[in-house]
Amino acid sequence: MILTIDDYPESAHAFALETMFADRKAQFVDFFRWDVPVVEGRYEIDQFDTPHAVYLVAIDESGRHEASLRMLPSWLPHLLGDIFPHICIGGVPVGPSTWESTRLCLPSRHGAARRKELRNALISAMADFALARGIEHITGVIPEAFRREVLAMGWRAEPLGPSLRIEGGPIGAFRIEVTPDMRERLAWTGTYTGLLELAA
Repeated sequence: MILTIDDYPESAHAFALETMFADRKAQFVDFFRWDVPVVEGRYEIDQFDTPHAVYLVAIDESGRHEASLRMLPSWLPHLLGDIFPHICIGGVPVGPSTWESTRLCLPSRHGAARRKELRNALISAMADFALARGIEHITGVIPEAFRREVLAMGWRAEPLGPSLRIEGGPIGAFRIEVTPDMRERLAWTGTYTGLLELAA
């Protein structure tokens, strides 16, 4: 199941969120060595994890986090606009129908095949989320190798500038146009997994 979690401090899904932030710390801090905040030595929670963030969280039968991503409204502080605006050659896309996708967390304990399955499920959930909420564009900044994959998934997507080399490897920004045929376009490449069971 994939949960859609709004206003996380008030959410009833405390266990899913606690294990998500712990898995984010294991992936982004312990493995990738990102210099990002760690809370209580256990949880990766940054300045963009506010009540305005929306989390798409895949959980197992016990309610534990399996994989997740975070959606941020572009008209409020977000990663691309506040940390990496210089990598968008035409300026950072912002507006009431533009959201940023960030913090894709796919724990290494799953193995490569399961990680790809969970990635596709989350991308499918993100497409469903965007279409349901009237979102017109999705932006993000990710490692360049993954950006190439994202741009080739079948949806209408474009780079927002050249890649930038930082400590840890090159990164790049992208924008996805949310179109009525988004699900079908993702299905062409085997990325869309079908309408998902989403729970609030």
